[in-house]
Amino acid sequence: MNEEILQLIEEKKYARLRELLSEMNPADIAQILTDVPERELPVIFRILPKELAAEVFVEMDTEMQQLLIEAFSDTELREVMDELFMDDTVDIIDEMPATVAKRILKQTDPKTRKMINQLLAYPDDSAGSIMTTEYIDLKKDMTVEQAFDKIRRIGLDTETIYTCYVTDASRHLLGIVSVKDLLLNEKSCIIGDIMDENIIYANTLDDKEEVAGQFEKYDLMALPVVDKENRLVGIVTVDDAIDVIQEEATEDIEKMAAILPSDKTYFRTSVFSTFKARIPWLMLLMISATFTGAIISSFEAKLTVLPALIAFIPMLMDTGGNSGSQSSVTIIRSISLGDIQFKDIGRVVWKELRVALCCSVVLAAINFVKMWLVDYMILHTFDPGKQFAEIAVVCLTLFFTVIVAKLIGCVLPIIAKKIGFDPAVMASPFITTIVDAISLFIYFNIAIAVLKI
Repeated sequence: MNEEILQLIEEKKYARLRELLSEMNPADIAQILTDVPERELPVIFRILPKELAAEVFVEMDTEMQQLLIEAFSDTELREVMDELFMDDTVDIIDEMPATVAKRILKQTDPKTRKMINQLLAYPDDSAGSIMTTEYIDLKKDMTVEQAFDKIRRIGLDTETIYTCYVTDASRHLLGIVSVKDLLLNEKSCIIGDIMDENIIYANTLDDKEEVAGQFEKYDLMALPVVDKENRLVGIVTVDDAIDVIQEEATEDIEKMAAILPSDKTYFRTSVFSTFKARIPWLMLLMISATFTGAIISSFEAKLTVLPALIAFIPMLMDTGGNSGSQSSVTIIRSISLGDIQFKDIGRVVWKELRVALCCSVVLAAINFVKMWLVDYMILHTFDPGKQFAEIAVVCLTLFFTVIVAKLIGCVLPIIAKKIGFDPAVMASPFITTIVDAISLFIYFNIAIAVLKI
């Protein structure tokens, strides 16, 4: 299908192209348009039916949206904006350069412009920034028949009609009622008698990640958002919640890999932007590795006595770093899901300590067998008469390194969250650097104690 569409674009068979695109999902059309030459993009967009064009526009990335806006006439821009829901309009304006955003606002009516400015005033990480003001509100003294009349009248201009919100004259949220409830009751039933007063809602300044978590916890399709006076000001729909979850997951993954987060896709991020996102953490980790070098240098004279020990430094550092990363990733994920809080740090440490003991015993035992059979018997790495002591040094170091690494890996993300840092920052690269230094310190001190060097 994609090849056929691209072929039609190349051959400029727009009538057939319009017919095919009209049968497709907006997200699929937006994906196809990423492969279309930029000069053709406005032409293809203009042949789409008006409502479909607006839906496709929302699915496009920011760069494509900006290209189209700059190509639109004022009339075309106004028509597209009129078809968008309020939250989508706000998202687009928020991501555009100031000159483009100003032009968009110029094409909206005063009432819409005022609402857009109010939504833009909310913090970027708040529920208010992702909510839409287009919802169906009912009154408790309405009948079911009157409710359906209102849904038919304004339903096309609202993002969802399945859940309706019951408010009083001052817009205070009183309850919710679903279309299913309306369908299963008589036309004469009063909304106040069938509405659900046990309402799950968010406040405008609640963290949007926590709001998205409510959807997962309660299997919601939409969540009402109220202000400080409990007045209904908007709703967050499930598609916006999914976007937040995806953004946060991507951001956490990037931070865990020591990369500054970006909101652009891989191929639409320039080489220089990718470089800027990666170099700060690489420099920090490189400089922090100075501590590792300092520890090795301080024990350099000791190492010359037993050069066989040098060969096992990479294995000890890698095992320690991997052990710490396992714990940190598990804890960070649990923190993001709300399973772990700072008050749980004692329970977490106790559990990870037991896990660490099990892992360290097994790893040390297997490593002892491997070193005896391979390094001593086959490779003759150790000096005769000292082999048991040297193998014991490596295995003891491995034992303690795994325990320390897992404890550091579980504690640092919890502490980071408590003091206001993103726990994801405390993931693999950062913890690995800390554990590397500690593992070397343990290694050399055990070697000195056991081998009397």
